[in-house]
Amino acid sequence: MDVRLENHLDYFIHDNTAAAWLSPEMLSVAREAFVAGDFNLLAEIYSSQLADLRHPDRSLCLLKADALSRAGRVADALESYCTAANLDRLRPNELGSLVDCIAHTLRVKECLKECTDSDRVFEDEHSLDLFSCRLCKCLLIEPTTLECGHTFCKPCIEDDCIKECELCRYKLNETSRQLKPICFKVNVVLRGLLDKWFCAESEARRCWLEGDRMRNERGFINALEKYNNALEKAPSMCRLLGRRAELHMEMSNFRQALQDGDAMCRLTPLSPKAHYVKALALNKAGYNEEALQEYFYCLALKPDWTSVKLETQKMLSEMFSVFKTDGLPTSSPHPHQTGPTPYLKPASLLLGSLHSTPRRWSQTPIGRRDSLSDTGAETKSSCEDSKTLASVVAALPLPPGLKRKFSDEPQGSAPPNKLPRKDESSSSQMPAACCSERREVSPQLLDSSDMDCSVCMRLFYEPVTTPCGHTFCMKCLERCLDHNPNCPLCKENITEYLATRGYHKTLLMEEVLQRYLSEELAERSKVHQEEIAELSNLTQEVPIFICTMAFPTITCPLQVFEPCYRLMIRRSMETGTKQFGMCIADDIKGFADYGCMLEVKDVKFQPDGRLVVDTVGVSRFKVLSHGHRDGYNTAKIKHLEDQKVEGEELAELQKLHDCVYEQASTWFTSLKDNMKNQIVSHFGKLPVKHCDIQGSVSGPAWCWWLLAVLPLEKRAQLSILAMTTLRERLSTTRRVLSLVTRKHPPTRRPSSSAAAASSL
Repeated sequence: MDVRLENHLDYFIHDNTAAAWLSPEMLSVAREAFVAGDFNLLAEIYSSQLADLRHPDRSLCLLKADALSRAGRVADALESYCTAANLDRLRPNELGSLVDCIAHTLRVKECLKECTDSDRVFEDEHSLDLFSCRLCKCLLIEPTTLECGHTFCKPCIEDDCIKECELCRYKLNETSRQLKPICFKVNVVLRGLLDKWFCAESEARRCWLEGDRMRNERGFINALEKYNNALEKAPSMCRLLGRRAELHMEMSNFRQALQDGDAMCRLTPLSPKAHYVKALALNKAGYNEEALQEYFYCLALKPDWTSVKLETQKMLSEMFSVFKTDGLPTSSPHPHQTGPTPYLKPASLLLGSLHSTPRRWSQTPIGRRDSLSDTGAETKSSCEDSKTLASVVAALPLPPGLKRKFSDEPQGSAPPNKLPRKDESSSSQMPAACCSERREVSPQLLDSSDMDCSVCMRLFYEPVTTPCGHTFCMKCLERCLDHNPNCPLCKENITEYLATRGYHKTLLMEEVLQRYLSEELAERSKVHQEEIAELSNLTQEVPIFICTMAFPTITCPLQVFEPCYRLMIRRSMETGTKQFGMCIADDIKGFADYGCMLEVKDVKFQPDGRLVVDTVGVSRFKVLSHGHRDGYNTAKIKHLEDQKVEGEELAELQKLHDCVYEQASTWFTSLKDNMKNQIVSHFGKLPVKHCDIQGSVSGPAWCWWLLAVLPLEKRAQLSILAMTTLRERLSTTRRVLSLVTRKHPPTRRPSSSAAAASSL
C-alpha cells in the first residue's frame, strides 16, 4: 500500500472507534478514491458518514479535513479541523496535510515551483561561484588546499575536524588526521590572489571570523561590533546578516534581528534560509502570525525541509488551541454536556473576526501588548496579539475563488515582503551590490605574473600545493624533490608528502587559469606538449640508463635512486612510451654502442624517493650518436633485426637451433638444485622453443634467456647482443655451452648480469 494512503488511513488502523463508522465496502471505496487521487470524492464519503452520526467523530473529522486539504479546499478543511479541535486538542502531526496544502498553494500562486529546483541560493551547490568555500558557502578566507587538491577555508576544516574531503571523500593521511594547526597551512598564492581581487570582502570575512570567535567566548558586544564592521565593508553578505540576526536574538534585540531578516529577504527573496531567519525573529518577538507566514514561504521554496514543517505544524496546533472562547453557540454539538464549554469558532467567523490591523514592529514597540476596548478600559480581545489563524490564511495569496468566499477579510493582513513573481523585475527592490550573485575578477586586476611558478618562472602548469602552502608546477616539484625532500621555497621538510606521492592538482588554481588566463595557459600547454612529443621520439632522442646488460624478453628489475634516472623514468611514464635504453658503461664513450630497449611494467615509489621498477627487454639497438638531457644520457639509435633466411639455409638453421636447444636444456638440468633455484627466481624457467624460429625480429626467447644466465663477461654478452644473424648467435652460444660444460661446471652464481640486477 502507498505510504501516503497508510498515513491517511492510520486512524482506522489504530482507532477502533473511527473504524466502526465505515463498512468494509465503504472503506474499500475510500481506498480506491485515495489511490485515484479523487480527494473530493473521499471528502464526500466522510461527510456522508458524519451526517449519519448523532455526535461528530473526531477521527472522521480529521480524515475529512485531510481529504479536503489534499483537494486544495483550504477553507472547508479549516471548518473540519475546527470541529475536530472542539472535540479534542489538535496534535501537530495531525496538521501535516493542511501545511502541505497551504505551502503548495503558495508555491503555485507565486510561481515558485521552478524556483525551488534552480534558484536556491544557499542550499544549491551549483549556485556557488568559483571562489566560494564549499563548507561555509562564503568567500574563501585563509584558503587551505588539502592533499586531494580541493581548497576550503582554514577555519572550516579545523572547526569541523574533517578526516576526509567533503567533496571527493579523499581520506586524509595520518598526520592530517591529528588536526594540528600546522597540518593545515594557508595556500600562499591563493590567499594573495583573493586579497587582491576581492579586497573589501576579504577584510569583511576576517572581521566576520573574529566576531564568531568573540561570540563563542560570550563577548556579544564585541562580536556585534565586528559584525557591524564587516557589513560596512560588504553590505550584501546575506549569510553575515543571518549571523548578526542570530546574535541579536541571543541578545534579545528582536527589532534589530527582524531588520536583518527583512534585509535578507530583500537581498535573496527566493532563499528559504532568509525567510527562516526572519521567521525565527518574528517568532521570538511574539509575532506568531507573521512568523507562520514566513514558515509557509520556507516550505513553499523548500518542501522537503522537515524541521520547518514540524515547527509550522506545532504553531498551527497552538493557534487552534487559543482560538477557543467560553460559552456555547446556539446549537451545542454536545447537548449532553452542561456548563461552559470551550468551542472553536467556525473558520468563516474567524476570517471576519479580525477588526484591527495586525501589529507590525515598525508600528508598535516590541513587548508592548495591544489593547482593544470600546469603553477605554484595557480588556483582552479574542484577537489579542494578532493570534488569529484565519488572518494568516487570509493573508496568504490564496486562489481568487477562496478569497471571494471570505470577502470580509481584513485589509491590513497582506503578507510582509511578498515574494516577486517570476515575470516581475526585482532589481529595483535590491541594492546594486547584490544584483550580481557570482564573483568575477576585474580584468584590470589580472596579472599572469601572479601565477608564475617560482621554480621554472613560467605560468603554472598542473599546479600542486605542498603541505607548507606553496604552489609549483607538478613537474617542477617532482624534479626538486628528486634532489632534496624539502620545499623549494621555505625549505620545510615534506618527506611524508614525498612518501605518499600525493601530487594532486590544486583544482581551484587550475580553474582560475582556465577561466581568466585561457590564452596564456593554452600557450603554456603547447610548449609542454612539444616537450612531450620530443621526449616521445624513441629514435632521435632515447633516454639511456647506464647500468647492466639487458636482453629482449628477459626481465630486468631495477632500484633507481639517482635524481637524473628518477626523472628519466617519470618522463618515460608521462610520455606513454614507458621505454628507455639500457647500456653498459664505456670508459671512452660513456656507454656502449649497443643496448636493449626496456619497457616499464610497474613502478613503486619508496618513502625515501627511490623507485622500484620492473622492466622487460623489448628490442636491440645500435647507438648512432650520443647526447645529454637534464642530467641523463640520450642517444640517437637504430633498431636491430635478425636477417631472415629461406630454403636450405632455413632447414640447416632449424637443425642448428634444435641442437643448441637440446644442449642448453641438458646443461641446465645438470646444474645443482640451489643454482637452478637461483636462476629460476631471477629469470624464470627455460622458455620452450617455437616452431617458427624467425617469428621474432630478435630471435627465439630461449636464446636470450640462456645468454643472460651463462657465466659470461659483459663484453662477451654485448658482442652476442650485437649479432644480427641467428646462425652466428647460435654457433657462438654452442661454443660457449661446450666450454662451460667441459671446463667450468656451474658452481657459482648464474650470471654477472643477474648479480648486477639483484644488487641495484
